[in-house]
Amino acid sequence: EDSQVLMADHVPSGLLEACVVVGASEDKLKDSLKQVDGTTDMPVLDPEVLQVHVPPFVTKGNTGESGGHGTFSRVQRRESFIQKDERPVSAPSDPVEAESTKVVGVPKEIDLMALSHLCFPGGLQVTDEPKEEQFHFLVLTDVFGNQTHGVVLRCYRPFQVNYFVLYYINIQFPYFNFLLYTAHAICVISKHPYYNALKDCLSCFLVQLRTCRLSEEMVKEFAAKLSLVPIPPPGQLHVMFNLRPLMVFLPAREDKDLPAVDLDLHLPFLCFTSEQILQIITGILMEQKVVFFSADWSRLTLVAECFLLYIQPLRWQHPYAPILSHQMLDFTMAPTAFIMGCHLNQFQEVAAETVDLMLINIDDGTVSSSCHETVDIPDIPFASAECFIKRSQKLQLQYDLEVCRQGAGADINEMRMLRRQWQQNLNRDIQKITLELIVNTFRDVSSHLNYEHRVFNSEGFLNNRELADQPFYKKVLETHIFHSFLKDRLNRKMDVFTRMVVNTLSGTQKRHTMQEMAKKYSTGPDHHLTKSLGMRFSNLGEERHLSLLRKSSLNKILNPKSGENWGKILEVFVQMIIISATVHTFDQSFMSSLTSNHPFLSRHFYLRGFMNTLCSKRLDALSDFQSLYKTDIEIFPSGLVKTLVDSLEKDERSQADGRPELKRLISKVMKDNEIVLVQTDDPVKNFKLPKSHMQPDDFVKHIQESGVVKDVATIYRLFEALTLGQLKQVDPELFGMFYTSWKETGAKAEDIDLPAEVMQFLDANECVYKLSSCVKTNQGVGKIAMTQKRIFLLTDARPGFVEISKFRDIEEVNISFAPLLLLRIPSLKIKSSLKKEVFEASLKSECDLWNLLIKEMWAGRKMADEHKDPQYMQQALTNVLLMDAVVGCLRTQKAIAAASKLAYFDMSMMVPKTTSEMLKHKINPSLDLPTPQTVHVLLYTPGQLYYSEADATRNPKLWCALSGGRVVVFDATSWSMSQNSIQVGYCQLNCMLRLDKDQVWIASQDSIIYIIDTRSMSCNKQLTEHRHEVLDFALDESDKMSIQMYSCSSDGTVILWDVSTLKVKKQFNLTCGRLVSIQLFNGSLWCCKLTTVRSYHNGVQMLISITEMSSAFVRSISNKLFKSCQDQLWTSCSDSDELCLWHSEDLTKPVLRIQLQNCPGVNCMIKVKNQIWVGCRGQRLGHGRVRGKIYVVNTEEHSVEKELMAHTDSVQALCSAEGRYVLSGSDCQDGKIAIWKVE
Repeated sequence: EDSQVLMADHVPSGLLEACVVVGASEDKLKDSLKQVDGTTDMPVLDPEVLQVHVPPFVTKGNTGESGGHGTFSRVQRRESFIQKDERPVSAPSDPVEAESTKVVGVPKEIDLMALSHLCFPGGLQVTDEPKEEQFHFLVLTDVFGNQTHGVVLRCYRPFQVNYFVLYYINIQFPYFNFLLYTAHAICVISKHPYYNALKDCLSCFLVQLRTCRLSEEMVKEFAAKLSLVPIPPPGQLHVMFNLRPLMVFLPAREDKDLPAVDLDLHLPFLCFTSEQILQIITGILMEQKVVFFSADWSRLTLVAECFLLYIQPLRWQHPYAPILSHQMLDFTMAPTAFIMGCHLNQFQEVAAETVDLMLINIDDGTVSSSCHETVDIPDIPFASAECFIKRSQKLQLQYDLEVCRQGAGADINEMRMLRRQWQQNLNRDIQKITLELIVNTFRDVSSHLNYEHRVFNSEGFLNNRELADQPFYKKVLETHIFHSFLKDRLNRKMDVFTRMVVNTLSGTQKRHTMQEMAKKYSTGPDHHLTKSLGMRFSNLGEERHLSLLRKSSLNKILNPKSGENWGKILEVFVQMIIISATVHTFDQSFMSSLTSNHPFLSRHFYLRGFMNTLCSKRLDALSDFQSLYKTDIEIFPSGLVKTLVDSLEKDERSQADGRPELKRLISKVMKDNEIVLVQTDDPVKNFKLPKSHMQPDDFVKHIQESGVVKDVATIYRLFEALTLGQLKQVDPELFGMFYTSWKETGAKAEDIDLPAEVMQFLDANECVYKLSSCVKTNQGVGKIAMTQKRIFLLTDARPGFVEISKFRDIEEVNISFAPLLLLRIPSLKIKSSLKKEVFEASLKSECDLWNLLIKEMWAGRKMADEHKDPQYMQQALTNVLLMDAVVGCLRTQKAIAAASKLAYFDMSMMVPKTTSEMLKHKINPSLDLPTPQTVHVLLYTPGQLYYSEADATRNPKLWCALSGGRVVVFDATSWSMSQNSIQVGYCQLNCMLRLDKDQVWIASQDSIIYIIDTRSMSCNKQLTEHRHEVLDFALDESDKMSIQMYSCSSDGTVILWDVSTLKVKKQFNLTCGRLVSIQLFNGSLWCCKLTTVRSYHNGVQMLISITEMSSAFVRSISNKLFKSCQDQLWTSCSDSDELCLWHSEDLTKPVLRIQLQNCPGVNCMIKVKNQIWVGCRGQRLGHGRVRGKIYVVNTEEHSVEKELMAHTDSVQALCSAEGRYVLSGSDCQDGKIAIWKVE
C-alpha cells in the first residue's frame, strides 16, 4: 500500500492530467427558471464543477478485486469540492435529501477555483434555441508559476421545463412544458500545450455526444483513454493514436527546455502586419502591461501563445492569463507587468480603468495604448527589424494556394496529414525567423559577460549599440526576462539561441572588446533536422491496433492476435491487460524497424519504460531506463527512476540485485540521492568600479569583471605596470582612471572613419587601433595609423595612404634626436626590408610610446611567424592597447616605464631551424579561458568524401580534452574552433577513440565512459560498468560485421564491448596491480601495468599478455606506454630517457635500447609511417622556464632523426592526422597544440 501511494505521486504523466465537466446542476437550473416569463431575458447562471476525472481511475474497490502483486494502482489524493444549493443549510432528514448535496473530487495538483468561470468566460446563458458547439483554450498558472493547458468544448443540450403554471403575456397556461437549452463545458487539462491534439480528441468525443446523452461513465471512459497516451520524449519521434474517427498527432518537443508546438504559429501574421508583430514583441520584451482583445474567445490564448513562442528562448516571468472572464476584469489593474486577454466588449471598460496598457485588438488588427492613440515604446533595433520584415514577407501563409494542384481527398486522415505537414513546415519557418530576430538583437551579449564572476558589463554593452537602438536596450536590460536570459548565458546553456549563434558567427574580426580581438570564428551551417518518424498509438478502447508512421506511410497497421476480449477500459485488470498488450505489440513492431544503433532507439526505451511503469512491471521498467541511460542520458527520467527504486518490494529488490545492470543503476540512483544539492540563486551582477584598495588577486577579479582582458598572466603584468614605484596595491581612483582611459582609447578607435580611397589598401578584416596626432615626416605631413598588420601614414593629399611597413617587414626601429636651437627633438625611425629609404617621423612627446608599441607588434609578428602561432600577434595587440591605456591614465614621467612592463615579446624567443621547418601551425584550445589548460588527449577524426559543401559538420575535426572534463573541437580544414566546449564530467579525461563515424568514446578518471554524438555534438550516452578510473581503449576490427572494443580501468578490469548495442560481451579482471594501457597486437591483447613494490633495471616492470582471453604472465617492460610494429614492441618509461625495443617472441630482455638525450622521461608515443614520435616531460631551464621536446625515431635505422622544440612545457598528448601530420599538446604552462608535418 505504501509503494502504491508513493508511485501515485510520481507516475509518468500521460496526455491527460484531468478532465472536468462544468455546467449548471439540474436543481439550480430549475430554481432559476421558476421566475422566467415572456417579459424577461433568459437567466445567466453561475457555472459549477460537476465532474472531475483524474488518472489512473482506480478505486479502492477495484484495487481490492484485482489486487494481484503485479497490478499497479494509485490512490487518488483529493480535496473535497461540494456543490452547495442556495437553500438554507439543514441536516438531511432522509436519504434522498442527503444525496442532493454531491461531493466532487478535486485533485490537489489542479486549482479549480476559477476554472468554472474560465470555461464560461462570458457566463452560462440559458437559451430557447440550440447553438453550435464552440472550443476555446486555457492556460492555468499556479502560485509557483507551473502551467497546465486546457481545451474547452462547450456544447448545448436540451432541458425540458415542466411547470404547473406559467405566466406569459398576462395569460395563465396550466400544466405547460417546453424545451430550453443550457450548455455543458468539457475541459481537458494537460501538462503539455497540445492544443490541436486535445481539440481533435474533444472533436472525436463530440461525435459520440451527438448520439447519446452526456454521462459520467462516458466522460470517465474518454478520460481514461487519453490518460494512457504517452508523451513523446524530446527529439523527432512523434506519437500518433487513433481515436475514431480521427488520427490524433502529438508532436515531440524539439528541445527538452522548450514546449511542444501544437498550434498554428502563423495566426498573428494573418491578423497583424510585420511591423505590428514587431511592436507587440517589443512590448513583451519590455515587460509592458499587455491586453489582447477579441470577440472570439478561442483566438485569445492561441495568439498570446504564439507571441510567447516568438520570443523563445526568452521566457515571460510575470502573470499570464490569456482569458479573463467578466468577473476577473479587476486583474487588469495589477501593478506589475502582465499579459491578459479579454472579450472585445470590455475594451472601453478596461482602457478607461487603467493607464499604460498596451491594447491589442486581434479582430481589427490594431495596437494602441490606454493613454495614447499609439504605443509610445522604443523600436526594436533597425537591422534586426529589417531582416525580420524581409524574411516574413516570403512566408507562404495560405494553405489553399498550396493545394490548388491537388485533387479532392477521399480519406479525411490523409487530408489532415497533408495539412499538418504544411503547417509543421510553416511553423519551422516562422520559428527560424523569430529566433533569428532574437539572435540578431542579443547576439553580442555573451561578449560582455564574465563567466567566472557572473558579471554582465551592461555599460560596455550599451556603449557598443547604435545610438538609435540604445533606448530599446536600456529598457530591456532592466527586465526580468533579460535577467533570466543572462543566467542561461552565464550557465553556458546549449539552447536554440546558442546553437544559432554558433552556426551564424562571422569570421570578421571586430574591435569592440579584447576578447573579440583575440578570436576568429568560422561560419558553420545550420543544423538540418532529420526527417521525422512518428509513432501511432492504438485506440485503447476500440480499434485495438498499433502501428508505426514511417516517412509518409499511413497505411501499415499491425493487428494484435484475434479473439482478445478487451472489455471495458474502466476495469482495472482489463486496463492492465491493454497496456501489457500494447507494450508487447509496440516492442515487436518498433524494434523490428530499428537497427541496433538507430537514433530513435532511446525513444523506444523511454516509451516502453513508461508503459511498463503503468503496468507495475517495475523491473522491466528499470531495465528499459537502464538501457535509456546508456543510449541517451539527456531524456533520462531520474525522478521517476528513483521512485521506481523506492517502491520495489523485497523480492523485486532481490531480483534487481541479482541483475548486474540493474544493481548498477540502483547504486547510482541511491548515490545521487545521498548528494545534497544546495539550490543557490546565482545572481547576475552588473560591473561596478571598486571602492577599496586592491591586492593582486582582487585586481585580477575586477579587471576580468570589467571585460578589459581575461588572461591572468596579462593582468598581473598590468598590475605591475600600474604599481610601478608604489606599494603593491591599486587604489580605486587609479583603477577608475585606467578604466576610463581604456574606454576612451576604444572609443577613439571606433570613431576613426577612413576614406574609401584608403580602405582599398587595407585587408577586409583590418582595423585601425591607434592614430597619432598630425606630425611631420619625411613622407609628408599626416597621421601615423597602426593596424594589426601594418603601420601607414594617413595624409591629406591623394591618395591619402602611404605605407610605412608591414610588421613582418620591419628590420629596425629606433629613436634619434635632432638638435633644434637648445632642444633635442626626438624622432622615430623605421627601416623596412622592402624600402631603401628609412621612414622618419617627428612624434615629439608621443615618440617613446610609439617606439614601444611598434616594437611589441614587430616582435609579436616575428614570434607568430616563427612559431606558426597567430595568437602571438593577437597577444601583442592586447599588450599594445593596454600600454596605450596605461600611459593615458598615468600621465607622468614614469608612464613609459610603467607601460614597458606590459611588453612581453623579444627577438630572442626564436625556434631552431629544424623545428621551424617541421612546424606548420599552432592553435590555442584555452583561448576563451582565463588561464591555459593542460591538453590531456588529442584525437583526429577524418571527414567524409561526399557531403554538401555547406555541411561543414562533415569536415575533419580535431578533438582536444582539457582539464576538468572540457572537450574542445576544431575544424581541421581551417584549424578554427568549430564548436563550443563540450562538458564531459568534471574529471581528467584519459583517452578518446572514434567509433562508427558518428561516435567518439572518452575514458574518464571518474570511471565512466562518455559517448559523444558527432552529429549533434552532445554527450548523451554513458557506460558505467567500470568501478575505477578508465584509462585506455583498444579497438578490435577483425570482424567487420561486429566491431568490438576493449576498455580497461586502473583496478585491472578489462571489458569487451559490442559497439553496436553498447552491451558487455565479456569481462575479466587482472590481479596485477595498476593497469595503465592496453593494445591489440597479432590477435593478443597486451596490457601494461604499474607495480609499486617490485623494481627492475631502468624502471622495467610487468607486461601481461592475454591470448585467446586466457592470462599468460610474461616478464617484460614499461610502466607507462608501448607501441608495436611488425614483430617489434617499443616501450618507454615516464622516468627514463630510454626507448626499449623488444621482439614479441622473446620478452626476456630488450633487443635494443635507444638513448634520448636530455629527456627527463616519456609521456606519450605514437607510430606514424616508419617513425616513432615521442613526447617527453618538460626539461627545466631555470628562471621558471620549461622546454618540452618531441623526438622523431626512425624504426628501420633505430636512430633519432629529429628533435623538435615548440612547447614551453611537457608534451602530454600526440595524435596523427591521416599520416600526413602529427599534432602535439602540452601541459598547462604552455597549453597549446602544435601541428607538425610528417616527412
